[in-house]
Amino acid sequence: MKRFVIKEFLHIFRDIRTMVILFGMPVVQVLLFGFAITTDIKDAWISVVDPSHDQVTLAIQDKLFASGYFREAEKSNSPEDIEEQFRYGKIKMVVVFESGFGKKLQRGEQPSVQLITDASDPNTARLLVNYAGGIINDYTTSLNPNTPALPLVLPESRMLYNPSLKSVFMFVPGIITILLMLVSAMMTSISIAREKETGTMEVLLVSPLKPYQIIIGKVLPYVLLSFINAVIILIMSYFVFNVPMQGNLILLLVETILFIILALSLGIFISTVSNNQQTAMMLSMFALMLPTILLSGFIFPIENMPEVLQWLSVLMPPRWFIVIIKSIMLKGTGLFYFWQETLILIGMTGIFIGASIMKFKVRLA
Repeated sequence: MKRFVIKEFLHIFRDIRTMVILFGMPVVQVLLFGFAITTDIKDAWISVVDPSHDQVTLAIQDKLFASGYFREAEKSNSPEDIEEQFRYGKIKMVVVFESGFGKKLQRGEQPSVQLITDASDPNTARLLVNYAGGIINDYTTSLNPNTPALPLVLPESRMLYNPSLKSVFMFVPGIITILLMLVSAMMTSISIAREKETGTMEVLLVSPLKPYQIIIGKVLPYVLLSFINAVIILIMSYFVFNVPMQGNLILLLVETILFIILALSLGIFISTVSNNQQTAMMLSMFALMLPTILLSGFIFPIENMPEVLQWLSVLMPPRWFIVIIKSIMLKGTGLFYFWQETLILIGMTGIFIGASIMKFKVRLA
């Protein structure tokens, strides 16, 4: 019995994949959950419209940027500038002071300040307004603490792209992205791994078919099935959850097909490094699901995470597709505003397809 137990330990220790699953996955999950899951605001990019440039407004700006919650973006000079910055996703909020802000406050009047936020992420929008409003009120109250009658500044909030702050506007684009990524990658990786287990993959590798033909043949059916799945999800999001479609539907479908092909190519790559269906499923589930949810910006803002996780999020394809789908569905923007994200998805697709073909050639050799 003792020798049998020792033999089992040695067998486990020899299997690198088992060791990674046993010890590597828990460590990675703890780090991801510990650092990525946070509802705090940190380093949110905001812009300021300040026609007065008086002592009070400048002091308020100093307080905002010294708090650690906000970072100063390019100043806005007109409503058109504000709209452009939001469409490009460069800023999360704009603070608009009215003209003569400081003078009105000194006269005992109640000056106005407007907080305009990108409410495509309603939770972050609420936090931004609360944090900024609290800082502004604290400062203006501290100007004359012995006079309770001094009117407080009551910031007026304006939520762009989601005025009613419906959380479904945030969750539906993220859910579409996660489902397409997991289902497409998992089904493809398991399908090819099954052929490797049954031995039919070896038959394909020695057949007249070239590696790229095998890959295309495996991908095409899943492209069609995943696309139908995506269309069903979009229809449900529009008619059941009332998520708007502000942009071009054809452009959204083209971008969706690109993302599906990327997910399928990633699934093929996973299958090339997996010897069986179980390994392929484990890699698809644990190597894709948690990073997709935590590091894509779907739920938790990326700028709140440690710098290391922010760099890792750059490697997550869902991060870029979520930007695209929110831009089209909620902001109504065109390709001009997210062409960089589209090129990143195209580049990732080429890398995964190329790596898969190279792996097939190695097996064939």
